[in-house]
Amino acid sequence: MASSLKVSGNGLKALQDRLAKLKSGKSLKVGIVESATYPDGTSVAMVAATNEFGNPANNQPPRPFMRNTIVRKSGEWGGALVSAVNHTNGDMRTALALLGEKMTGDIKEEINTLTEPALAESTIKAKGFDKPLIDTGIMRDRIDYKVDE
Repeated sequence: MASSLKVSGNGLKALQDRLAKLKSGKSLKVGIVESATYPDGTSVAMVAATNEFGNPANNQPPRPFMRNTIVRKSGEWGGALVSAVNHTNGDMRTALALLGEKMTGDIKEEINTLTEPALAESTIKAKGFDKPLIDTGIMRDRIDYKVDE
């Protein structure tokens, strides 16, 4: 059975205003800033890609922190955006920024909790601990978001 919604007068104007804000053309990008580097100049994005997809030539298996986050958390992001839009009274820039904060937090949480595949014994010995994806914390700390106009 289909249902209908009838909106008129001030309610219609408010709904039209809200829909116009939603068509703002703004977009959200989440990930690692392209220009981010380690102190020695190594690209953080390249290190992240190597971790995400592995490097068979170096015997490094994939540790897919981005893809894992998408699989585990993306189902929450639509609802989080709707909630943020409602919370900000339709301010899409702020709503997308709130979603960006959630998404970056989700990715960082995945980096913090990922344990498989385990590191090689030689890597553990060199690092002094057995946590994959964490060495200096720079890669994790460079996960960020940007709202584009």
